[in-house]
Amino acid sequence: MAPVDRGSKPVRARLRAVAPRGVTWQLEIGAHPVTIGRTPEDVTPPLIHGTVSRRHARLHWDAERRCHVVEDLGSRHGTHVDQLAAGAGLALPDGAILRLGGVFLAFERLVDDADPADVSRDHLPGDAPVMTKLRAAVAYAAGDPSPVLVIGDTGTGKEWVANELHRLSRRKGALIAVNCAALTPQLVESQLFGHVKGAFTGATADEGGLFRAADGGTLFLDEVGELPIELQPKLLRVLQDGVVQPVGGTRTTKVDVRVIAATNRDLAIAAAIGGFRRDLYARLAKWELTMPRLTERRGDLPAWIDRLWLAWCATRQLARPLPELSAAATAALLAHAWPDNLRGLDRLIHALASRGATTAIELADLPEWLRESETMEVPRVSAAGVVTPAAAKLPVPTRDEFEAAWRELGGNVRALGRRFGRDRRQIYRWADSYGLRAAGTPDDPVEQG
Repeated sequence: MAPVDRGSKPVRARLRAVAPRGVTWQLEIGAHPVTIGRTPEDVTPPLIHGTVSRRHARLHWDAERRCHVVEDLGSRHGTHVDQLAAGAGLALPDGAILRLGGVFLAFERLVDDADPADVSRDHLPGDAPVMTKLRAAVAYAAGDPSPVLVIGDTGTGKEWVANELHRLSRRKGALIAVNCAALTPQLVESQLFGHVKGAFTGATADEGGLFRAADGGTLFLDEVGELPIELQPKLLRVLQDGVVQPVGGTRTTKVDVRVIAATNRDLAIAAAIGGFRRDLYARLAKWELTMPRLTERRGDLPAWIDRLWLAWCATRQLARPLPELSAAATAALLAHAWPDNLRGLDRLIHALASRGATTAIELADLPEWLRESETMEVPRVSAAGVVTPAAAKLPVPTRDEFEAAWRELGGNVRALGRRFGRDRRQIYRWADSYGLRAAGTPDDPVEQG
């Protein structure tokens, strides 16, 4: 999650309702304070829900902390920022989830990019600003035949970017996709560039290879970081000269192929340590697009649940209504780290739908693997280094507990993550919320591992 803004001007941001389903509400915020509730008593649109008080919470720009801050106004059902109670006031980091009673709002910094109309929101869905920015980048890159490198964690949906780039390019040939990690090490050169009859044992006929199959179209090289380094010069030659030479052949063949590559590795680092050719990285990354993690677009998660639920039912020709998630279940899903991104969310849908869940889904109905990951059993280490037994459940720390641990551990994010059983992104969110990365405070202790 991005650190709290340190600029002199209030940042443009918005709040949008993401759950429960049916609550449609959105508000752009800037320098002026706003009150949120069923009857907010200002120009703010009313937020109508049974768990929202008449005057529920107030947001304002904190000039000293350089961030927006929310405070509860004595509401009946409380105000929380990423599970932390907002009493006297909590900072709102970019991407935070603000909960007013049973309504969940995503706090998102707005981007300057316009959402292009020609990029399909069915193929690249999401209302999060990071998705608007991605769609704008796809629109810029699509018409240029230069290579594109798509970077993103496993399960984020990098192949959808490739599909949309190919669709918008209007190339007449096909989109051919290949997973470089799955190519046979002994035959990878033949699979990519083809071979002539008799080139090796078993080569009983000429084969064109994937590049020639994609002639006039697009070749999507997924997990390109796994391509053997001894073959990388040949890939570089195709990108530079547009020709392929089959294994065992003496002639080259001209091909017109637009290459889109994807990886979950940092190829710049791999190039610096010799694990990937620097010149090939530079050639592949004429356009470099980043597919955001699911936790970077948490406001889109409830809509993704509905989308994947409908897709699961459609593939099985079942007509099932969308399930209603309880507030506790929604909070757990929005707080989950989702290390497998959309694949993990797809796993959740399979677990819920396959057992026939069609009504309200409570926290206890969520799969055990998901509930356990949110209450990790980790040892607590005292200042003296004494390890105490793991707690059965690690609750969200109070502000005093978190600040005490921050001082004790010198702001070491990794150590704080172990202490509270949370990942780094959650520790950063809590630190920003409590103003522990104030202007002038060195970031070095936070980054130490």
